Amino acid sequence: MICQDWRGSVARYIREQAKPPDKLSHQPRLHQLAKQLADDQPFDDDVLYAAAWMHDLGVFIGHRPEEPALLAAWDNVAYAVKEAPARLLEFGFPAEKIPLVAEAIRTHLPPGKPSSFEGVLLRDADILEQLGAIGIMRVVSKIGRDTRFVHFADALRVLRGNLGRLPAQLHLRSALALAEPRLRILKAFLEAAEAEVG
Repeated sequence: MICQDWRGSVARYIREQAKPPDKLSHQPRLHQLAKQLADDQPFDDDVLYAAAWMHDLGVFIGHRPEEPALLAAWDNVAYAVKEAPARLLEFGFPAEKIPLVAEAIRTHLPPGKPSSFEGVLLRDADILEQLGAIGIMRVVSKIGRDTRFVHFADALRVLRGNLGRLPAQLHLRSALALAEPRLRILKAFLEAAEAEVG
């Protein structure tokens, strides 16, 4: 029997697992942004919701390795693809949709090539989350607590890379339109930071 409140179960589970706690706000924001990108085209919101909420399971403390050498080689996407199906079944998610969720998670990073519309929505929304004010906050908050971000210069390098390579990887016209103001914000921030470092 399918649990009618599987969405609530998924959200509660991720709220418990999201460590550090600032990792949580990305999931509901990503789901809403992905739905917005659909631009009135039909999509399976069960698949999109589950993938948006479960896709970063492997980045949470308690799920990822803590030793720096192991963490540097960690594949958080493979972990989420492996772990999400069992959790979703526990929560009463429709079993026949689990392969679609796993595939959307597997292809959500910029180099991914989604095979479903839900996967494209998730991927483009996740790229947009790396741009603009939210993208800046997500990167800057990692300085000093993530082995990839020891100095301010590390964050600026990643943000410059995001500005240079991510816009060309967006697929949807709706995503390109939403990217424009975010790119202006990111560009202005980088110019200001570079001028102040000067």
